[in-house]
Amino acid sequence: MSAWAVPGIPEIQSGDNLLEAIAAALVADSDDVNSGGLVDGDILTVTSKIVSKAEGRSVEAADREQAITNETVRIVASREHPNGVTRIVENRLGLVMAAAGVDSSNTPDGIVLLLPLDPDATAHELCAGLRERFGVTVGIVITDTVGRPWRKGQADIAIGAAGIHVLDDLRGTADASGRPLAVSVTALADEVAAATDLVKGKAGGLPVAVLRGLGQHVADLDAPGARSLVRSGPEDMFSLGTKEAWMAGFDEAHTSGESKED
Repeated sequence: MSAWAVPGIPEIQSGDNLLEAIAAALVADSDDVNSGGLVDGDILTVTSKIVSKAEGRSVEAADREQAITNETVRIVASREHPNGVTRIVENRLGLVMAAAGVDSSNTPDGIVLLLPLDPDATAHELCAGLRERFGVTVGIVITDTVGRPWRKGQADIAIGAAGIHVLDDLRGTADASGRPLAVSVTALADEVAAATDLVKGKAGGLPVAVLRGLGQHVADLDAPGARSLVRSGPEDMFSLGTKEAWMAGFDEAHTSGESKED
């Protein structure tokens, strides 16, 4: 398996054709203009920032808090600190993130970016376009950086995907000792996102990368996207922060006690 960043992606502006920008960079970086240097089974990862920029998903930094509110479906946890308030929320994409994914890194001064409108749809458009342009069967993963409960540091995950199996279900197969696997389902798209983040970096102006060697996981365009990775509803055992869960339990007990007295 190998991975490399694609140089030559220009600074993306609102309204830019992202497919054309990526295709041009691939051609410029390859001796084969017909394939853009791609082969069947390659997976491209695209940082969500350039998708948001192309979609014009920017707001003034002064409006950041309202933007977070607008993108929020529910609050998971909220904590005050000397520099303000941190909100961990579920956003409209179903993702649980700090500040709903609203971010100011790699943006002009005074501007913050919202997450893309529909990352799975954008991934599908890019995947179909590159397959048609270069005649190769590739997959696309749109990535974003998140913090993780119980773990320090941040990692890239998939927030959009097309043409790739986002999960690798190993249940029913055997481990190295011959024991059947009962619960092993690999978050393949997230692992692809994290692997290529190592070559893209955070400050090098390299928002697109290619990963080669996982062709067995490239799929048809109608394969489920990254939204299918989101665990919600009854599957979500950690739907509230500790303080919020305690308060919800207290309120429920208090209401129940009042009902019994009545």
